[in-house]
Amino acid sequence: MNPGPKSPSVLVRALLYCFAVLCLVLGLIGVVVPGMPTTVFILLAAWAAARSSPRLHNWLLGHRLFGPLLLNWQNGRTVSRRAKWSATITMAACAVIVSLTAHKWWLAALAIGCMAVVLAWLWSRPVPPPQP
Repeated sequence: MNPGPKSPSVLVRALLYCFAVLCLVLGLIGVVVPGMPTTVFILLAAWAAARSSPRLHNWLLGHRLFGPLLLNWQNGRTVSRRAKWSATITMAACAVIVSLTAHKWWLAALAIGCMAVVLAWLWSRPVPPPQP
């Protein structure tokens, strides 16, 4: 009889919990700081919380802003059209700011190129099916 997957040790769970909280804080900063990503940090926080703290994981899934994003990602790795447009508009604004304030043209090109790659990946994700 297979006992199933082993539960992570207390130390591993504590480290994962700290990582989840750090990612959550960085994601919250990203909500208000232009150019700082939010989605990737919230996804990482949910991943780490699922392995370390059911309470934090459930809180994230039930959160007004982050819950729908996480549930879409959990249920088929989908991203809503609204989230895609929000990211596109935010990154476009950041691209304008970077192009106007960068001290070297190649730094602006690198930052804008990274944003373009992220947007291409984001728009390649399927949209969740309509809710009944």
